[in-house]
Amino acid sequence: MTGKSRRGGFTLIEVLIVVVIMAVLAATIIPQFSTSTKDARESSLKFNVQSLRTQLELYRVQHNATLPDGTNNLKQLTAATDVTGALSPTGLIDATHPYGPYVQNALPVQPFSGLNTVKLDTGAAGTLPTATASPGGGWIYRATTGEIWVDHPSYLTY
Repeated sequence: MTGKSRRGGFTLIEVLIVVVIMAVLAATIIPQFSTSTKDARESSLKFNVQSLRTQLELYRVQHNATLPDGTNNLKQLTAATDVTGALSPTGLIDATHPYGPYVQNALPVQPFSGLNTVKLDTGAAGTLPTATASPGGGWIYRATTGEIWVDHPSYLTY
């Protein structure tokens, strides 16, 4: 027998090269997925804040320049009200409660904490409130000015 028999399979070096290549690919792709998730949450957050601010302004216009008092998780935005802001007993529009609801069902969820709760702030106009530590709460509302913020230390801006 003069010829060598040829084995099927891979050598240890070939397998190690494939593992190294896969590790390099994983190291470059995985951070991109986490960045895209954060970007999606930030986009959702900006949309929700802008929507809430718009609905608060609409409430102000329809209620003779008064704002929701902020109690019961801003219930005045999610139920029908009269011109004084009194809630409809059913939460639905009727003859004496023609305004709203401005937000359907419930306030939007803050995407970083998963909460839609409202923390009332009594600070002075033009000052930022204090946010809950990360991941934060839901929203911060100042009833005296109608300002609303994200209850998250990294996104608490005007």
